Amino acid sequence: MHLSKLEILGFKSFAQRTQVSFNQGVTSIVGPNGCGKTNIVDAIRWALGEQKSGALRSDKMENVIFNGTSSRKPMGMAEVSLTIENSKGILPTEYSEVTISRRIFRSGESEYLLNKNICRLKDITNLFMDTGMGTNAYSVIELKMVETILSNKADERRNMFEEAAGVNKYKLRRRLALRKLDDVKIDLTRVNDIVSEVEKKVTSLERQAKRADKYNKISSTLRELELDLAERELALFNLQKNEAKEKKEENFSKRLSIESELNKLEDELRIIKQKLNETETELKNKRSEVLVQTEKIFNVQRHLSVTEERRKSLDKNIHRFKQELEELVVQLKG
Repeated sequence: MHLSKLEILGFKSFAQRTQVSFNQGVTSIVGPNGCGKTNIVDAIRWALGEQKSGALRSDKMENVIFNGTSSRKPMGMAEVSLTIENSKGILPTEYSEVTISRRIFRSGESEYLLNKNICRLKDITNLFMDTGMGTNAYSVIELKMVETILSNKADERRNMFEEAAGVNKYKLRRRLALRKLDDVKIDLTRVNDIVSEVEKKVTSLERQAKRADKYNKISSTLRELELDLAERELALFNLQKNEAKEKKEENFSKRLSIESELNKLEDELRIIKQKLNETETELKNKRSEVLVQTEKIFNVQRHLSVTEERRKSLDKNIHRFKQELEELVVQLKG
């Protein structure tokens, strides 16, 4: 088992996606100060599940996200992926190659992935337990840790060797088993208390059982009566339903008849309205003719009146002329 590939995106100084491949044997990373060598180690520790921001030389975990430069905007997410070659089956999985990933967002939310599937931190911790690659293992040793290890107490050094020897997994299982045993003892005590309490209630429960039996008999009789009543009500309901159905059909027939009669009346009304409209039109025309004839009569009457006036004037003139003629005749005779 060995680390075969590291992919970094948005983690600390690595703004763009960067891939580092590790071949079999020893791989050295060299470069001037500030070029990001330590950030590569921090990325590995972080992907393995490191929870202490101080161990990553940061005040808080969100600060591992690339914070931007004068020529590049800050990023909203950091992601690191480790690919482990597992051809010998040291990791407890059927895959010959395992990729673990960790993401963190500016909101503080984080995700863990195992072969591109969302998982828990606990799943990754269990995967690397006693392999020497866990967050509490010594797969990543800083220079200052060497003196710390040498100056540790015997118990602390023993813990280091137990981690390297793969003993911690069994110690963890033992602790979990003891914890489960304690839980079982607590549950057993509770069960004994419950049994004692139940025994105290047995007599009361027996009396209640007799009452319950009597109640069940009464309930059975009541159910039979209710069933009989329900059957009678159902029969009555069916009868009323059939009567209502017949009434509905009868009303439907009446409705059809009324609708047919109504349609006939509407047709007759439509014809009457049409004739009325025609009559009104004819009456309107007649009125127009009457007005025209009235105007003609008025004109004739006016003409007659003028003619009569002229006739009277002519009669007067004739009478005057006759008188003048008679006077002339008299004068001529004299």
